[in-house]
Amino acid sequence: MANAVKKSRIPAEQLAAAEAEIVARSKRIEFYQTDYSIELLVSKYAKQEFVIPDYQRKFTWQIDRKTKFIESVHMGLPIPFLFFWEMGDGKLEIVDGSQRIRTLEEYVTGELKLGELEELPSLSGTRFTDLSEGRQLKMLNRSIRGIILSEHADEQARYDMFERINTGSKVANPGEVRRGALRGPFQKLIEDLARENLFAELAPVSAKSHNERVPEELVTRFFGYGDGLEEYKDSPARFIFEYTKKMNQAFAINPGLEQVYRKRFHRMLTFVKANFPNGFKKALEAKTTPRVRFEAIAIGTDLALSVKPDLISAPVDVSRWIDGEEFKLKTTSDAANVRSKLENRIAFVRDHLLES
Repeated sequence: MANAVKKSRIPAEQLAAAEAEIVARSKRIEFYQTDYSIELLVSKYAKQEFVIPDYQRKFTWQIDRKTKFIESVHMGLPIPFLFFWEMGDGKLEIVDGSQRIRTLEEYVTGELKLGELEELPSLSGTRFTDLSEGRQLKMLNRSIRGIILSEHADEQARYDMFERINTGSKVANPGEVRRGALRGPFQKLIEDLARENLFAELAPVSAKSHNERVPEELVTRFFGYGDGLEEYKDSPARFIFEYTKKMNQAFAINPGLEQVYRKRFHRMLTFVKANFPNGFKKALEAKTTPRVRFEAIAIGTDLALSVKPDLISAPVDVSRWIDGEEFKLKTTSDAANVRSKLENRIAFVRDHLLES
């Protein structure tokens, strides 16, 4: 053990910066632990003392997953921790564990009929109410550990928790997490714009991407990156979270911003429709939209129109560069989130439009 700690090989300045980051972020995490019996979990769920965020409601386990989970509970296998956020009214928002709690509630109330069990085949096709009274009590008395993030933890701490915990079979993506954690007027605008027909025509996505709210992610990045990258640190998720939080506050203070931002998005779409034959796609027949290509064209266009508004009324020929090797190279996915590359691909489109 004496040799376990070794001298660091990185510069002292980097070590100091890392230590400061760890300390700063650790201070935001305030939590406590408690054990819940299954009986108490089901009771609190029935009394609506648990809150399930909207973005988690649509993720539902299939019968085989529910059956396997209940089988694990009966066998006494360790159950992953439940994670909650303590709301101001004392209710607990479920960060991670809604499927387990809902499955337990379905089973204990007799709604869930088990499928085929591998280790306990005699219970296949049964319900909780089919068990002996003693076995029912034993299950109800089993406890599961809960980790509760204090109400004093800030929204970024909640977001980090949402994003990093991965115990379920389906994980919410950053856009879904923001939807649940950052309700507000700006977020509502994002959701509205993401559903518009012209946007869907110019920037189509797969059914899977649509269900994962990729259109909302594209719209948010359009505004976030377009408004300036001064605070960007090569981490899109953190940058967009902070930006959305800031803009929700700004829209609440000045409701008139909603119309300004809506017109700005529509102006960009109108220009792209008129001047980019493929929209944001690589080819006319393509069914998907590369994110890096969307960022370059959409934000580059927005910046060019901000400098030279009369571009909107005159046709622009993009054919000489839109399919060129230089643009293709700038819109590759390799290290796409590095700030310098992000700025370069946006500036490329902006400058070529202004030159035209």
